[in-house]
Formats: sequence, C-alpha cells, structure tokens
Amino acid sequence: MLQPLRRKIWAPVGQTPIDYPWNRRDRLSVMCALSVAPWAQRLGLYYDLLDHNCHAVDVMRFLQAIHRNLRRTMLVIWDRLQAHRSAATQLAQAGCPWLEPRWLPAYAPELDPVEFVWTQAKYGDMANWVPDDIHDLQNHLQQHLEDYRHDPVRLYSFFRIARLPI
Repeated sequence: MLQPLRRKIWAPVGQTPIDYPWNRRDRLSVMCALSVAPWAQRLGLYYDLLDHNCHAVDVMRFLQAIHRNLRRTMLVIWDRLQAHRSAATQLAQAGCPWLEPRWLPAYAPELDPVEFVWTQAKYGDMANWVPDDIHDLQNHLQQHLEDYRHDPVRLYSFFRIARLPI
C-alpha cells in the first residue's frame, strides 16, 4: 500500500524525523513462489505484481507461467487462501497432470517460506520508505524482489527460517 510501514528509526536529538505519506489507498497485489530443484539444490524466486486483488484466474496463470519455465511436474505447497484452493480445483478439473498440490496446516504462516520474503521486504527493506505513487512502489518492490532472486544465500535463509529442509 502507499501507506508506509513505520518502524523505529534513529535521529539526532531534537530532530524528529517526519515523512509525508500519501493519504491514498492504492495498492499492489503480489504473488510469489519459491522453487527448489532437489537434484541440483538450486533455488528460484518467481513473482507477479497485479494492480487488482488476486483471484483464482491470476493464480492459475502464474502457475502456468512457472510451469512453462520449469517444464517439470510441480509439487506446490500452499497456504489455504481461497484463491489457491479455487485455482487448485480448477486446474485439477482442467486435467493438469503437472500440478501436485499440498496444503500447509491452517494458521501456520511460520511454515511458509514465502511469508519470510514479505517480512524481509515489508519490515526490512521498505520500512519507513514513502513511495511517490503506485508506480514508484511497484518499481521499488520489483527491485527488491529481483535482488532476492539473484541472492541464493537469502533464498536459502527463507527456507531455513521456516525450518524446512531442502
């Protein structure tokens, strides 16, 4: 959202830091997936930015794009978001043999490594930052996600924090 996430920051004594955020409710929806190639121990990050709320059709397109890139059967571990459940059902009905959905337990974000991508972006890299407009927010977020994509140590850390073996 265009409203910045405020965190504690340091400033010289008597100089209170002031930011002037937009008073708008524009937002981006972002889909993200982390991939593991077990035979090569290679990690990957895929993402898509949307200008609307995420629906099952968007999730299906996102998975199909990842499948076109990986060209393998995908074991997809999902949280129980309605759009995920609906997309899994629709893809199964469409006869997509390349998709094997598995579900995380309900209310267990600590097991989802993608949640740590958002934690790093929102509470780390983008905290106290005020975007000029929605395009500035999109560009800034995209730059951070590209940085994560090209940093295998960081990608590995998202799995390690979730305590998932690779």
